[in-house]
Amino acid sequence: MSEPKITQLRPLPEDWQRALAVVAHPDDLEYGCSAAVAAWTDAGREVAYVLASRGEAGIDTLDPAACGPLREREQRASAAVVGVTAVEFLGHRDGVIEYGPALRRDIAAAVRRHRPELVITLNHRDTWGGVAWNTPDHVAVGRATLDAAADAGNRWIFPELAEQGLEPWNGVRWVAVAGSSSPTHAVDATAGLERAVRSLLEHRTYIEALTEQDPETYVRDFLTETTTATGERFGGKPAVAFELFHR
Repeated sequence: MSEPKITQLRPLPEDWQRALAVVAHPDDLEYGCSAAVAAWTDAGREVAYVLASRGEAGIDTLDPAACGPLREREQRASAAVVGVTAVEFLGHRDGVIEYGPALRRDIAAAVRRHRPELVITLNHRDTWGGVAWNTPDHVAVGRATLDAAADAGNRWIFPELAEQGLEPWNGVRWVAVAGSSSPTHAVDATAGLERAVRSLLEHRTYIEALTEQDPETYVRDFLTETTTATGERFGGKPAVAFELFHR
């Protein structure tokens, strides 16, 4: 029997100072939750981004050797729009990211470096709402992030991290999953929506390869539609939804 769907979403907790967002590719956060990130940085909170790959396999007309550096530049520019300056790339190969100890270790190391109370990732389930099949990269990184949030606090799982000067961090209190078909919480997107549009537009090369629509029209329509739909379960305000796991 499936769990009952939560009709009204609760506000995401606000009693934290540092967040770490971990996703597979450039643009994953911009499609998912950058309006929330803008609101957080406006409030003086620290947010860092970690990307498992550089998205080098994401544009059919560009060789990965050229695509990776370009998408990295677009991601850094995109993050800056919403107040994020710390952007790291783990160097896993786009399209074939594997769930396993190596990925968990890399993410656990990032958690220890940044010492967040809140960790954010993207939908780790097999499908998007039971309708569209999710990519292996999203599934692997989402699952590994949920696990690494705990790994980071256990000095005996990856003892080499402490030997490298990264002491255990057991301060992660929540992992928030964007793009979930079972959201529980939300963040008001009103103040951050325009910056979310500009942030996603920084991925112009990728967007122009993805759609024949005018990029700004495509981006604005997508983000407006998703935040408005979430807002129907969050007091009528445009919002970004998350499934929140407590640690």
